[in-house]
Amino acid sequence: MPGHETPPVTAGRDEVFQVEGHGIDPIPDTERHGGAKDLFWLWFGSNLTFTYVINGALAVAFGLSFWQATVVVVLGGLSFFAISAAGLSGVRTGTATLVISRAAFGVRGNWPAGLLNWVVSIGYTIVNTVVGTLALEAFLADLGWSGGPFPRALALAVTLALTFAVALWGHATIQWAERWMAYVLAVGFAVLIALILPGADTTAPAAGPGASGWSLALVVMFAGPFSYVPMPADYTRYLPRTTSLKALTWSGGLGGLLSSVALGVAGVAAATQADLTDAVAGTEGLLPGWFQPVFLALVLGGSVTNSIITLYSSSLNLQVLGIPWSRARAILVSAGVTAAGSLGALFLVDFTTSLLSFLSLLIIVFAPWGGVFLADMVLRRCTYDAEALHLAGDGPYRYRAGWHPAGLVALLAGMLFAALTCDSELWTGPLVAPLGGADLTLLGSGVSALVYVVLARRTVRPLAA
Repeated sequence: MPGHETPPVTAGRDEVFQVEGHGIDPIPDTERHGGAKDLFWLWFGSNLTFTYVINGALAVAFGLSFWQATVVVVLGGLSFFAISAAGLSGVRTGTATLVISRAAFGVRGNWPAGLLNWVVSIGYTIVNTVVGTLALEAFLADLGWSGGPFPRALALAVTLALTFAVALWGHATIQWAERWMAYVLAVGFAVLIALILPGADTTAPAAGPGASGWSLALVVMFAGPFSYVPMPADYTRYLPRTTSLKALTWSGGLGGLLSSVALGVAGVAAATQADLTDAVAGTEGLLPGWFQPVFLALVLGGSVTNSIITLYSSSLNLQVLGIPWSRARAILVSAGVTAAGSLGALFLVDFTTSLLSFLSLLIIVFAPWGGVFLADMVLRRCTYDAEALHLAGDGPYRYRAGWHPAGLVALLAGMLFAALTCDSELWTGPLVAPLGGADLTLLGSGVSALVYVVLARRTVRPLAA
């Protein structure tokens, strides 16, 4: 069809251990399968990652007590219900989230936002790859191989290979791998929690976190769930159109909540007992010798499960940006950038400082983007012209030469607010000091959503039945 942007599709069904043929092209009803329960295992398994232990420890480092930090961890986990609900857009359209966001930003206006979100997804893939690499390196050291760059380089190569293989196969293999890895990781992390939690100091008073400590803890805790806003439809686009919003929301939300909260609380508990500047080594020191190798394997496995879904979504994102390749070929670009970024994080910079700065700055981008996308979804009641989302020429989502002023103005307004109120190692906004040190970056999503509703409420409406 002239003006159609859908990349070429190779033959093949969505089957385990077969390279997925579909990319961002709409999934036909005849190939839809699965159920909402699959989302529980996807979000549960992909969030059994040591990053949440680090985030919980950071909350304590910001001055929060055990119970205060636990409250922040739970609040962050509850946000997975909103992320999961956003997956209904994939059920309705059969395509990826960053294709659907063309409705909010326009078919051309979506490009810069899509580029920023690709950077976000690659950034999180790098974070988890580095965590897994450090765990495998520690395991090699326990075996007597340490010193020099070679053990770390080998650990990085193994971690990348495990991630890339599953992501390359695609959707069905990801669903299968996340479920089975969740079974194993859940048992292992349950033992970890049972070993760490009893020693937690739950009576120590907070160190006076103030507005700065509270806000930074919230930013770090919400950064993980918020980073998924550009992804939920990627994993619901194969579900039958009859899948309900209620089933989607509860299945995916509960999965993300359980794993992120359990590991976040483990991080809080560990931080009250030891110095977690080096989170992997600090946590390992709290464990009996017999469990330490298992712990390192859990860290590696958790980093891989999370990196799989971010790497997969990044390949769809590249198709949205216009790369005329299949999803399987596009993923090579994302894998290469991830490898390069991981090398830099492991050999050139201090990882703990870089992680904190990364999480603090990323939310400047994806919190406002998420606010616009979710506000647009609500205004439309999640009804879209699925075919028009793929049109480069005329269509309801062309707006003004392909740009939707309401979406772009709202995004910029949210990003400006977030930048003015951000407090990170790399950037401190001019409003942070007048606000008593508070970091209000998260509210950028609310600002962008409000601006979008004001500007678009008369023109953005549900499709007529």
